[in-house]
Amino acid sequence: MSAARWRRQGLLAALLAGGACAAVQAQVPVPQGGGNAPGALTPALATVEVIDSAQAQRQFDSAASHTSVAVEGFAATTPLVHLSELLAGQAGVVAQDRGNYAQDLQIAVRGFGARSTFGVRGVRVLVDGIPASMPDGQGQAATAHLPSAALVEVLRGPLAQLYGNAAGGVVQVTTRDPQPGGAAQAGVARGSYGLRLVDASLDVGDQALGGLVSVSHLETDGWRDHSAARRTHFNGKLVARPDGRTRITALLNLYAQPLAQDPLGLDLLQFQSAPRQVAAVATAFDTRKAVAQNQLGVVLERQLNPTDSVQLRAYGGTRQLTQYLSFSGTGATSAGGVVDLDRGYHGVGLAWTRALRTDSGLPLTWTVGLEANRMSERRQGFVNQGGTRGDLRRNERDSAANTDLHAQLDAWITPRWRAVAGVRASQVRVQVNDRFITPANPDDSGARTWRHTSPAAGLVWSATDTLNLYANVGRGFETPTLAEMAYSRSNTGPNFGLSAARSRQWEVGAKWRGQNQQLDLAWFDTRSQGEIVPVETVSGRSVFQNVDNVRRRGLELAWRASMGAWTHRASYTYLDAYFGNPFAGAGGAAVAAGNRLPGTARHTALLSADYAATARWQLGGTLHLAAAVFANDTNTASAPGYAVAGLHTGYQLGSAAPGSTRWQVWARVDNLFNRRYAGTLIVNDGNGRFFEPAAGRRLMVGVRAQFL
Repeated sequence: MSAARWRRQGLLAALLAGGACAAVQAQVPVPQGGGNAPGALTPALATVEVIDSAQAQRQFDSAASHTSVAVEGFAATTPLVHLSELLAGQAGVVAQDRGNYAQDLQIAVRGFGARSTFGVRGVRVLVDGIPASMPDGQGQAATAHLPSAALVEVLRGPLAQLYGNAAGGVVQVTTRDPQPGGAAQAGVARGSYGLRLVDASLDVGDQALGGLVSVSHLETDGWRDHSAARRTHFNGKLVARPDGRTRITALLNLYAQPLAQDPLGLDLLQFQSAPRQVAAVATAFDTRKAVAQNQLGVVLERQLNPTDSVQLRAYGGTRQLTQYLSFSGTGATSAGGVVDLDRGYHGVGLAWTRALRTDSGLPLTWTVGLEANRMSERRQGFVNQGGTRGDLRRNERDSAANTDLHAQLDAWITPRWRAVAGVRASQVRVQVNDRFITPANPDDSGARTWRHTSPAAGLVWSATDTLNLYANVGRGFETPTLAEMAYSRSNTGPNFGLSAARSRQWEVGAKWRGQNQQLDLAWFDTRSQGEIVPVETVSGRSVFQNVDNVRRRGLELAWRASMGAWTHRASYTYLDAYFGNPFAGAGGAAVAAGNRLPGTARHTALLSADYAATARWQLGGTLHLAAAVFANDTNTASAPGYAVAGLHTGYQLGSAAPGSTRWQVWARVDNLFNRRYAGTLIVNDGNGRFFEPAAGRRLMVGVRAQFL
């Protein structure tokens, strides 16, 4: 088998390889007819970086809701700082920049994750197949280095349950491969409110051994008071192909954010009167966060024979975090107002795939695999003495681990019918070893283990060469994270009584591809038992409980058309997310059946138009729309809906021929009409500081140079 047989697969191909990352695909031709007819897929949705593979799994033929965004780091008319820049307008997905680098990006898929007050919850995040979500389910999206990315993908609905501990979906960022023959690139950008950005990358080597290094540095004064930040991010990728059957990929990611001031949320009066202000306690206690995270991963892919392939993944990393909260934490049982975290984590994954033909000549692929991830951290808490560290108030060793077995079958039943079925058996264990024991603060050590089996199945019918209809069902779960378990109502220790949330999901959809247009439609319904919701959140400390009969159902619609020099895009999501049963919420307040889930908008939409008069010049505009969003379970506080417009443009100079230099000059204006709105919410905040105002009108300009 020659080296030309290799192809880098995306998130959906990874799913069909049975788990957390892509497997090498055996060479089995795809049957003709239906959605597999040549030309059935428009170039706009082609999987990137194709190097000849007949077993390519295209999203058009899948029995799932799956979207992808190709990333071109040189031509992009955006700074590539936040995933929200790339996920904006993806049906069923809400990715919101909090305007606060002390809090991670908020990502929600079909309403899962919208209630998270820290990190990413309910959505599994992968970077090059390596989990950015920890074994307990909490993840961070900031460590994905977008200037060196090639593709961002989102898998939604029942089939996403085959990735394990996350109920909403999966987001994966894939780093581009090194450019054979070498290249270099550098860029600078300046923006409103003191935003400065520089980045550079270098490609070396050839097809047999190539490397990529990319680094970026960002500084900002922040739109709001007390919101300055600076960070440096390095991403490296080394790809070796010692023979035509083997590919070895090494990945190194270094992330340093020594300063990120936290302006906290505002109450309604503050938000309406002066949204750029900061809560008084933020300056009194100098709320801020510092993070350093380093990670190394290796992926080995090997084609054993014409039908069998294996993939082995191993990774490890460290994360150090110091965060100053908005209170002192001097109480006898308090964990303090300063969090000091030192974490180590590692994991391995193994998948074996066999691709063959049935007696009728149709392709059949099955995969079995094992995944194990471990995390151990030293978590300490100190008194916050007006922004300086005081006495010790917490000292414990926490750990989380998951061990999963997974299997999946993908088969063409007829040339027009395709079925996929899979199951994942998961065990998640968390443990707390308390080392701060006093007469007033007893031993809070303990452990909890959850086990769950997640089955899923889907079916797709290629009704015509341009129309596919599909349906799928599945069952998933998400465990409480260590952070969600950290506090109980009595404040005497971790809440080991929290159960894992369980969900049952189904969806039906249609995908149509015309010569110059494409349309995707999906209807989904999810019912959850044991949903993990905040009882109250006070000064950044949240206490959680389980609630039954939480419902999420809705409609997703995405349309794209190319008409000469114009490209139009529109997406719309209807989300009806509500509590099916009454329960006692924060402070014992009654939450009525039928109340909407806070943090979820019933209607969201995006409209965009791009005009490319020549291959060198582009101009475009976007309009984001969102309905009102409730801020608490009782639905007594809400943020109004909004419509926000933006413009962007880019112009290229020079030649793309080898040995030459080309330039890209770009500019953008966000929030063009300077609308005042809440970009994100801190749901159920006990102080009523729900609102995180979005920045006003913002201008940014940049220039990039590429040396080929």
